Amino acid sequence: MAVSLTRVTRERRRWLTVVAAAGLALVLVALGAVAGVRWWRESQRTDLQRALAWAPEGSARFSWTDWDAVRSQLDTQVDAQSSGLEVAELLNEGYDADLTSTTAMGESAEVLQERFGFSPATVSWELLSQSETGSVMTLGLPDSYDFDELASTLESLGYDRPDSDAGVWVGGAELVATIAQGASISPQLSHVALDRDRGLVLTSDDEGYLAEAVEALDREQGGGDVEDVAVEAGDAVSAVLLDSAQVCGGLAMSQADEIDQQAADELVAAAGDLHPLTAFALAAQPDGEVLAVLGFETEDQARTNADSRAQLAAGPAPGQGGDFSERFTLGDVTADGTVVTMHLEPVEGAFVLSDLSSGPVLFATC
Repeated sequence: MAVSLTRVTRERRRWLTVVAAAGLALVLVALGAVAGVRWWRESQRTDLQRALAWAPEGSARFSWTDWDAVRSQLDTQVDAQSSGLEVAELLNEGYDADLTSTTAMGESAEVLQERFGFSPATVSWELLSQSETGSVMTLGLPDSYDFDELASTLESLGYDRPDSDAGVWVGGAELVATIAQGASISPQLSHVALDRDRGLVLTSDDEGYLAEAVEALDREQGGGDVEDVAVEAGDAVSAVLLDSAQVCGGLAMSQADEIDQQAADELVAAAGDLHPLTAFALAAQPDGEVLAVLGFETEDQARTNADSRAQLAAGPAPGQGGDFSERFTLGDVTADGTVVTMHLEPVEGAFVLSDLSSGPVLFATC
């Protein structure tokens, strides 16, 4: 029995349509899965990890302050309407609690509150990123923050408005000194950039470096060597993170006097195998604990150093003076992948984060 060509053509078209629809559905499912994975990964990142990703590539030392957490820890009521003196008191209380030694806004707090419209009383978090070629302070602002008002404020203060929203507001050392009117202010505020979409304010004492920092935001390649230790640092209230060169230079026992160096050599020899650090972090936690996080090249090195570094952290502190036990009680020391995490419970009155974020620190030796 014969079948017409028209009927065959119609059935073939229907079949092709069904196949195409099924293929499109599979593509949409695949795209949805990729988007879902990306959303999940992003939702798992802490504010510290996001801030590090936005930092310029090549940054080697990072100082982190979660101002939302600091204000909560101190149970303070400071806000945008508070006086400069009240914000200065917030800094003093934070320093006494060893939570604000990481900020780059300290000396400028009063002027920022009274003249700029952002300060430790209002920003959500702060990250100071430093490299051999420059430094940038990145501030995260709350969703409700009015960037139009900030732009008007910067213009009224004398900063030159850029040609584009992503450009640099050029000021300079003389301008910020004029703005401060004899009060203390950091050169870090010489130039300013705004990122409305991300809710960021960036500042630097170098116009060119700030422009590079703005361009780096889209690449999200910052963090580098400290990424793994930042993960273990968790929701840090404040933290200092160093790459390998900074650890081996900034925390080196070579900064100690000859007698302390000899004592350190003996302690290191007795502790067992030590391997070079790839990164280091000290991170104050919401519960008051401080985490010392050490990165290594391999998992075997991490497991070995969990024991040897723990022995060093439980003994004398040449270069620092006395014993580490006078500063903290050493808790669990664990190796997870290539990272070792030490749980330090500060002794009352001790300044573990600020004391041990600069050298020499024996258990962070290279």
